[in-house]
Amino acid sequence: MQLAHFIPARHLGIPAALIAVALWSSAPLLAEQARSVSPLSLTTLTLFAGALATLPLSRRTSTTHLNLGWCLSVWLGVPLLILGAVGSYFIGMRIAPAAEAALITYTWPVLFVLLSQWTRLGRIRLKSLTGALIAFSGAALLLTPQANAIAPLASLPGYGFALLAALCWALYSWLGQAAPIALTPQLPRLLLTAAFMSGAATLWLEGSITLPDQTALAAGIALGLGPFGIAMVAWDKALRQGQASVVGSLAYGVPLLAAALLVIAGISPLDWRLPLAALLVIAGCIQASR
Repeated sequence: MQLAHFIPARHLGIPAALIAVALWSSAPLLAEQARSVSPLSLTTLTLFAGALATLPLSRRTSTTHLNLGWCLSVWLGVPLLILGAVGSYFIGMRIAPAAEAALITYTWPVLFVLLSQWTRLGRIRLKSLTGALIAFSGAALLLTPQANAIAPLASLPGYGFALLAALCWALYSWLGQAAPIALTPQLPRLLLTAAFMSGAATLWLEGSITLPDQTALAAGIALGLGPFGIAMVAWDKALRQGQASVVGSLAYGVPLLAAALLVIAGISPLDWRLPLAALLVIAGCIQASR
């Protein structure tokens, strides 16, 4: 017997969302376990694993009705955005402290809300703008120097890459909303295309793709199967079978949980700025989406 016979489909949305949130929260911790390989090599491994994890979703969809602009947006733009999001995320975490870079990346829901309103309404609502300011004040808090520490100038490029990752995720989400075809059934091919792009970039910039050690290999595969594989499938199911407002609010816990995991693992120090910045980002996301 199937579980769906006992649990109505509409009640499966919240468990699916919780699975996605838990997997997304583990991404910074897993990325830290793969520091022995370059960010681009890790990106290639992760995207290949993600393509395999989402393979059951694959189904052929007719795209003959798409004009040239949408064909380029879906088959070229989306893989580039996925590559930009994942690659920039890993690079940012190598340059800047992992918890702080991850937190800046998690401002992407605010950017998505602003972009959606601008393209749909031709303006940005005051509530959304206020939410964006609150969220980015949390990100800006991380730029303040700690006690007895020099201003984190060396981390600024890492913060920039983290913000680029957030922008790529926001644009990816907007394209997924605006595209005339559903992106989820195309996800295996899109991830595979992004993986080939990442592999080509690695060969061009680094000359070779370094084989990871066992720990890095396991972490890279786990990243692809979990945060960039099963989590994306679970989130799609949550959005389709759950109440959007409830499901959406669960995602706001990702930055706080991710930071907590890094502190518990001893990777990030316990710093008063981190929980405060996470709360500001969460509050800003909630305000922007009201």
